[in-house]
Amino acid sequence: MLRPSGSLRTLLRGLPVLVGAAPDFDPDQVPDDPVELFIQWLLHAVECDIVEPHAMTLSTVGAAAGEAGPRPSARVLILKDVDAAGWNFGISSASRKGADLARNPAVSLTFYWPALGRQVRVDGVAIPDPPQVTAEDFLARSEGARAMVLTGRQSEPYSDPEEISEALSKAHLELEHSPTVVPVEWGSYAVRADSVEFWQSDAGRRHRRVRYERDGGRWSTTLLWP
Repeated sequence: MLRPSGSLRTLLRGLPVLVGAAPDFDPDQVPDDPVELFIQWLLHAVECDIVEPHAMTLSTVGAAAGEAGPRPSARVLILKDVDAAGWNFGISSASRKGADLARNPAVSLTFYWPALGRQVRVDGVAIPDPPQVTAEDFLARSEGARAMVLTGRQSEPYSDPEEISEALSKAHLELEHSPTVVPVEWGSYAVRADSVEFWQSDAGRRHRRVRYERDGGRWSTTLLWP
Protein backbone atom coordinates (compact mmCIF):
# COMPACT_ATOMS: atom_id res chain seq x y z
CA MET A 1 0.00 0.00 0.00
CA LEU A 2 1.40 3.36 -1.03
CA ARG A 3 1.64 6.03 1.63
CA PRO A 4 1.82 9.74 0.79
CA SER A 5 5.26 11.32 1.22
CA GLY A 6 3.65 14.33 2.91
CA SER A 7 0.56 14.57 5.07
CA LEU A 8 -2.65 12.85 4.10
CA ARG A 9 -4.39 16.19 4.45
CA THR A 10 -2.11 17.67 1.78
CA LEU A 11 -2.70 14.72 -0.52
CA LEU A 12 -6.48 14.96 -0.20
CA ARG A 13 -6.39 18.71 -0.68
CA GLY A 14 -4.59 18.23 -3.97
CA LEU A 15 -7.04 15.73 -5.47
CA PRO A 16 -9.23 17.15 -8.26
CA VAL A 17 -12.90 17.81 -7.52
CA LEU A 18 -15.94 18.87 -9.53
CA VAL A 19 -14.49 17.48 -12.75
CA GLY A 20 -17.77 16.03 -14.00
CA ALA A 21 -19.28 17.21 -17.27
CA ALA A 22 -22.36 18.95 -15.89
CA PRO A 23 -25.33 18.92 -18.31
CA ASP A 24 -27.49 21.97 -18.97
CA PHE A 25 -29.77 22.79 -16.06
CA ASP A 26 -31.95 25.85 -15.56
CA PRO A 27 -33.43 25.93 -12.02
CA ASP A 28 -36.04 28.42 -13.24
CA GLN A 29 -37.47 25.85 -15.67
CA VAL A 30 -38.02 22.86 -13.38
CA PRO A 31 -41.28 20.85 -13.45
CA ASP A 32 -43.88 21.24 -10.71
CA ASP A 33 -43.24 17.75 -9.28
CA PRO A 34 -39.77 16.68 -8.04
CA VAL A 35 -40.45 13.07 -9.06
CA GLU A 36 -40.58 14.15 -12.70
CA LEU A 37 -37.24 15.98 -12.46
CA PHE A 38 -35.64 13.11 -10.55
CA ILE A 39 -36.65 10.59 -13.21
CA GLN A 40 -35.22 12.90 -15.88
CA TRP A 41 -31.89 13.06 -14.05
CA LEU A 42 -31.85 9.31 -13.35
CA LEU A 43 -32.58 8.37 -16.96
CA HIS A 44 -29.88 10.78 -18.13
CA ALA A 45 -27.41 9.03 -15.82
CA VAL A 46 -28.46 5.67 -17.29
CA GLU A 47 -28.03 6.98 -20.84
CA CYS A 48 -24.55 8.23 -19.93
CA ASP A 49 -23.58 4.74 -18.72
CA ILE A 50 -22.97 5.92 -15.17
CA VAL A 51 -22.00 2.93 -13.03
CA GLU A 52 -24.88 1.88 -10.76
CA PRO A 53 -26.87 5.09 -11.25
CA HIS A 54 -29.61 3.69 -9.00
CA ALA A 55 -27.30 3.34 -5.99
CA MET A 56 -28.30 5.58 -3.11
CA THR A 57 -27.27 6.26 0.46
CA LEU A 58 -30.06 5.52 2.93
CA SER A 59 -29.64 7.39 6.22
CA THR A 60 -31.72 6.35 9.22
CA VAL A 61 -31.95 7.42 12.84
CA GLY A 62 -30.29 4.92 15.17
CA ALA A 63 -30.99 4.11 18.78
CA ALA A 64 -30.00 6.50 21.56
CA ALA A 65 -26.26 6.32 22.26
CA GLY A 66 -25.29 7.92 25.54
CA GLU A 67 -25.38 11.67 26.02
CA ALA A 68 -25.22 12.27 22.29
CA GLY A 69 -28.71 10.84 21.87
CA PRO A 70 -29.88 9.10 18.68
CA ARG A 71 -27.22 8.92 15.99
CA PRO A 72 -27.58 8.74 12.22
CA SER A 73 -26.61 5.56 10.41
CA ALA A 74 -25.98 5.37 6.65
CA ARG A 75 -25.43 2.68 4.05
CA VAL A 76 -25.71 2.29 0.26
CA LEU A 77 -28.74 0.51 -1.20
CA ILE A 78 -30.31 0.13 -4.62
CA LEU A 79 -33.37 2.16 -5.63
CA LYS A 80 -36.14 -0.17 -6.84
CA ASP A 81 -38.60 2.32 -8.32
CA VAL A 82 -39.92 5.87 -8.18
CA ASP A 83 -43.66 6.38 -8.48
CA ALA A 84 -46.53 8.38 -7.01
CA ALA A 85 -45.96 6.68 -3.64
CA GLY A 86 -42.32 7.77 -3.49
CA TRP A 87 -38.80 6.36 -3.72
CA ASN A 88 -38.89 2.57 -3.26
CA PHE A 89 -36.44 0.17 -1.61
CA GLY A 90 -36.46 -3.19 0.19
CA ILE A 91 -34.68 -4.37 3.34
CA SER A 92 -34.70 -7.07 5.99
CA SER A 93 -36.23 -6.14 9.33
CA ALA A 94 -33.46 -8.22 10.92
CA SER A 95 -30.88 -5.69 9.75
CA ARG A 96 -29.77 -2.59 11.64
CA LYS A 97 -31.58 -0.37 9.17
CA GLY A 98 -34.72 -2.43 9.68
CA ALA A 99 -34.50 -1.92 13.43
CA ASP A 100 -33.93 1.80 12.90
CA LEU A 101 -37.04 2.13 10.73
CA ALA A 102 -39.13 0.23 13.28
CA ARG A 103 -38.19 2.88 15.85
CA ASN A 104 -38.23 5.92 13.62
CA PRO A 105 -39.40 6.01 9.97
CA ALA A 106 -37.69 9.33 9.21
CA VAL A 107 -35.06 8.82 6.48
CA SER A 108 -32.85 10.67 4.06
CA LEU A 109 -31.77 9.41 0.62
CA THR A 110 -28.71 10.73 -1.21
CA PHE A 111 -27.89 10.13 -4.87
CA TYR A 112 -24.55 11.28 -6.29
CA TRP A 113 -23.38 11.05 -9.87
CA PRO A 114 -19.89 12.65 -9.82
CA ALA A 115 -19.30 12.12 -13.54
CA LEU A 116 -22.29 14.41 -14.14
CA GLY A 117 -21.67 16.74 -11.23
CA ARG A 118 -25.13 16.03 -9.87
CA GLN A 119 -26.57 15.19 -6.47
CA VAL A 120 -30.12 14.69 -5.20
CA ARG A 121 -31.22 14.63 -1.56
CA VAL A 122 -34.61 13.27 -0.50
CA ASP A 123 -35.90 13.76 3.06
CA GLY A 124 -39.11 12.13 4.22
CA VAL A 125 -40.77 9.16 5.89
CA ALA A 126 -40.44 5.49 4.89
CA ILE A 127 -43.91 3.98 4.64
CA PRO A 128 -44.26 0.15 4.53
CA ASP A 129 -45.73 -1.23 1.33
CA PRO A 130 -48.81 -3.50 1.30
CA PRO A 131 -48.02 -7.24 1.68
CA GLN A 132 -48.57 -7.97 -2.02
CA VAL A 133 -46.11 -5.27 -3.10
CA THR A 134 -43.59 -6.50 -0.55
CA ALA A 135 -43.91 -10.08 -1.85
CA GLU A 136 -43.52 -8.97 -5.47
CA ASP A 137 -40.42 -6.98 -4.54
CA PHE A 138 -38.81 -9.97 -2.84
CA LEU A 139 -39.63 -12.45 -5.59
CA ALA A 140 -38.15 -10.11 -8.20
CA ARG A 141 -34.75 -10.32 -6.52
CA SER A 142 -32.04 -12.68 -7.74
CA GLU A 143 -31.88 -16.18 -6.26
CA GLY A 144 -28.64 -15.34 -4.48
CA ALA A 145 -30.14 -12.23 -2.90
CA ARG A 146 -33.25 -14.13 -1.78
CA ALA A 147 -31.15 -16.94 -0.33
CA MET A 148 -29.10 -14.53 1.74
CA VAL A 149 -32.25 -12.95 3.18
CA LEU A 150 -33.66 -16.40 3.98
CA THR A 151 -30.68 -17.10 6.24
CA GLY A 152 -32.26 -14.54 8.59
CA ARG A 153 -28.92 -13.49 10.02
CA GLN A 154 -28.05 -10.20 8.36
CA SER A 155 -25.75 -8.03 10.50
CA GLU A 156 -25.16 -10.84 13.03
CA PRO A 157 -21.55 -11.57 14.01
CA TYR A 158 -19.89 -14.84 12.94
CA SER A 159 -16.57 -16.54 13.59
CA ASP A 160 -16.25 -19.05 10.75
CA PRO A 161 -17.05 -18.45 7.04
CA GLU A 162 -18.40 -22.02 6.95
CA GLU A 163 -21.37 -20.77 8.99
CA ILE A 164 -22.40 -18.60 6.04
CA SER A 165 -21.86 -21.40 3.52
CA GLU A 166 -24.01 -23.82 5.53
CA ALA A 167 -26.80 -21.28 6.04
CA LEU A 168 -26.83 -20.43 2.33
CA SER A 169 -26.98 -24.11 1.37
CA LYS A 170 -30.06 -24.53 3.53
CA ALA A 171 -31.60 -21.37 2.08
CA HIS A 172 -31.04 -22.51 -1.52
CA LEU A 173 -32.60 -25.87 -0.66
CA GLU A 174 -35.61 -24.07 0.78
CA LEU A 175 -35.93 -22.07 -2.45
CA GLU A 176 -35.87 -25.27 -4.49
CA HIS A 177 -38.78 -26.68 -2.53
CA SER A 178 -40.66 -23.36 -2.09
CA PRO A 179 -39.64 -20.96 -4.89
CA THR A 180 -42.34 -18.42 -3.96
CA VAL A 181 -41.53 -18.26 -0.25
CA VAL A 182 -41.34 -14.73 1.19
CA PRO A 183 -39.72 -14.41 4.64
CA VAL A 184 -41.71 -12.51 7.26
CA GLU A 185 -38.73 -10.27 7.97
CA TRP A 186 -38.63 -8.89 4.42
CA GLY A 187 -40.09 -5.44 3.95
CA SER A 188 -40.34 -2.93 1.14
CA TYR A 189 -40.91 0.77 1.62
CA ALA A 190 -41.80 3.91 -0.26
CA VAL A 191 -40.26 7.15 0.94
CA ARG A 192 -42.88 9.89 0.97
CA ALA A 193 -40.74 12.96 0.52
CA ASP A 194 -41.20 16.17 2.49
CA SER A 195 -38.36 17.90 0.65
CA VAL A 196 -36.18 17.11 -2.37
CA GLU A 197 -33.06 19.08 -3.28
CA PHE A 198 -31.36 19.01 -6.68
CA TRP A 199 -27.73 20.12 -6.85
CA GLN A 200 -25.60 20.60 -9.93
CA SER A 201 -21.94 21.44 -9.54
CA ASP A 202 -19.96 24.28 -11.03
CA ALA A 203 -16.16 24.35 -11.16
CA GLY A 204 -16.25 27.98 -10.03
CA ARG A 205 -18.36 26.89 -7.01
CA ARG A 206 -21.43 28.68 -8.35
CA HIS A 207 -23.45 25.51 -7.88
CA ARG A 208 -27.09 25.50 -8.93
CA ARG A 209 -29.49 24.27 -6.28
CA VAL A 210 -33.25 24.05 -6.12
CA ARG A 211 -35.25 22.67 -3.23
CA TYR A 212 -38.80 21.33 -3.45
CA GLU A 213 -40.88 21.38 -0.27
CA ARG A 214 -44.25 19.73 0.15
CA ASP A 215 -47.01 22.24 0.77
CA GLY A 216 -50.17 20.26 1.40
CA GLY A 217 -50.95 18.45 -1.84
CA ARG A 218 -48.61 20.62 -3.90
CA TRP A 219 -44.92 21.47 -4.08
CA SER A 220 -43.18 24.79 -3.70
CA THR A 221 -39.67 25.47 -5.02
CA THR A 222 -36.87 27.62 -3.64
CA LEU A 223 -33.53 28.54 -5.22
CA LEU A 224 -30.64 28.11 -2.79
CA TRP A 225 -27.27 29.77 -2.60
CA PRO A 226 -24.36 27.52 -3.61
